[in-house]
Amino acid sequence: MKKVDIIVPCFNESQVLDLFFKEAYGVVSKIENYSFEFIFIDDGSSDNTLDILKEYSKKYNFVRYISFSRNFGKESAMYAGLKNSTGDFAVMLDSDLQHPPRLIADMLKAMEEGYDCCSANRATRDGDPKLRTFFTRRFYNLVNKISEVDMPDGAGDFRMMNRKMINAVIAMSEVQRFSKGILSWVGFKTKWIKFENVERAAGETKWSFWKLFKYAIDGVTAFSTAPLKLASILGIFISFSAFVYLIYIVIKTIVMGIDSPGYASLITIVLFIGGIIIFSCGILGEYIAKIYMEVKNRPIYIIRDSNLDEEKDDYEKK
Repeated sequence: MKKVDIIVPCFNESQVLDLFFKEAYGVVSKIENYSFEFIFIDDGSSDNTLDILKEYSKKYNFVRYISFSRNFGKESAMYAGLKNSTGDFAVMLDSDLQHPPRLIADMLKAMEEGYDCCSANRATRDGDPKLRTFFTRRFYNLVNKISEVDMPDGAGDFRMMNRKMINAVIAMSEVQRFSKGILSWVGFKTKWIKFENVERAAGETKWSFWKLFKYAIDGVTAFSTAPLKLASILGIFISFSAFVYLIYIVIKTIVMGIDSPGYASLITIVLFIGGIIIFSCGILGEYIAKIYMEVKNRPIYIIRDSNLDEEKDDYEKK
């Protein structure tokens, strides 16, 4: 009998956990010839999420939980779940029921067909704010053009993987993680299934527009050096323009003599070039910051409490 690990990151999800567990358990209990284990990752919740998970673990012997010492972020939570997975397959999904547990059965069928991965992507973005939808689509268009990975619009973290792909993903142990890119970069044969977007069953989203914007910046800089090339191209263009303008000024001075007016245009050019320099420094800073965080070799997460085997490490290093 093959084993399937269900990895569920949680951050202040006490309002929706019972709804999620009831529906997810109802789905997997009807699937025959597979054994299932839930691995809940408490990402430093400040509500009673951990208390609920402990109650589940006491009542059900197939429920495992890991509680972080603080909020390390969803990326770290997903990595911790995969790192501590022992099943033949692992599926990652959110606890807010925006990832329908009923699709687990369809994913298993895809795995039995010979696929290494089955990923669910949203057919539409109905229900999302229009501004967020606009920028999300622009992000996918941009990252697919400038990076070496292919991330379909609507592709998320809701996917099932076999053991080979799981091992490939956890082998990429960078601290600054962007799972959408990592899951695309490792490759493997993937089947895509669509589902309709739904609202959260309860609680509030943890993703503000600013957090999504920073996440998008991480995605671009993690899998593309195009911004660095852009800074170089802008530098070459500005230098060439300045050289052409210098020739123009020299010729104009020889022909027409010294012309004192031009303060406004000079200030405009100085500010423009200064802005380009600061912009380029900002791009360089993003990449240097990533290097800085990686060379620290800090743990990706730290476990404060867990019901996993005692011999497992309570932290994960690179």
